[in-house]
Amino acid sequence: MMKLTKSRAWRRFRRSALLRRIACWVTHCYIRFVYLTNRWSVEGGDWTHRLTREGRTFICAFWHGRLLMMPLAWHGLAPFHMLISAHRDGRIIAGAMNYFGIGTIAGSTRRGGSSALREILKRLKEGGCVGITPDGPRGPAMTVSIGIVNIARLGGVPIVPVTYATSRRCELATWDRFHLALPFGRGVYLFGEPIEIAAELDDVGLENVRRSIETRMVEMVREADRLVGHAMSPPFLAADAGRPASAARNGGDIAWPTSRSASRTISTMRVSMERRTFSSPTSSSSAAISIGSPNRYTPRPKGKARWKRSQVASSHRRLVA
Repeated sequence: MMKLTKSRAWRRFRRSALLRRIACWVTHCYIRFVYLTNRWSVEGGDWTHRLTREGRTFICAFWHGRLLMMPLAWHGLAPFHMLISAHRDGRIIAGAMNYFGIGTIAGSTRRGGSSALREILKRLKEGGCVGITPDGPRGPAMTVSIGIVNIARLGGVPIVPVTYATSRRCELATWDRFHLALPFGRGVYLFGEPIEIAAELDDVGLENVRRSIETRMVEMVREADRLVGHAMSPPFLAADAGRPASAARNGGDIAWPTSRSASRTISTMRVSMERRTFSSPTSSSSAAISIGSPNRYTPRPKGKARWKRSQVASSHRRLVA
């Protein structure tokens, strides 16, 4: 019987329409359960009400890691749509959003960008609002892409930064350190002041606006965490102040280090060192570790010349000493 690996099972799950529908329903139920079992407060909500009373549409910007509870931050002031990746994983999120009456626009910075742009501008012109994760779908985490600034400029609408935090949570070891809200605690939604984008801005001006949006959104995350009792968050991975967003996205920024990844790296290094070239004790040369030598794949000695793990560890200690 063929063994079903984790990756193969995940591929089958994503390809099954029935399983995706079940996952969408379970996700939406969990979001409602967390919302109902937490005590929520809202700060800055007057900004969106004011824009709606003035008959203006806008773009809501929130980090990919703070996406889970965003459907319930919106209370039906205007038709709302979210930009969701066209990937199979994005379909699960889109299906869950539909249970909250939120429309979705398929597309991302990698796929369907031009069609998504046309759809966003169309929805804004019709009087709807659009939610965008400016660091999605693949990061770098908490780095605003220039795309959301250009969309706001072309649509003539402001950008409203939004975030949330809960006192009970679990931060997943993903590229965006996904904030998995847990029930039976306190929660807060923060809405920032609308950021207007002038239509006559050049590339330098657009980059300055992008940086200001990024800085403001990071500050709001820290403020939301503080309001629910979390200590100061560690430094966030945002683009360097001197680099544009495009350079940050193509520069391969390092992801958040975790204890699991660190231990895996150390274990790999140890095994790699043990498999390096060791001269046999029966050989004329003394035992030595050849690190980075051309004989990287020299087979290990057999029989009595085979080194045990304890002997290798003692050799390492002697060399270090």
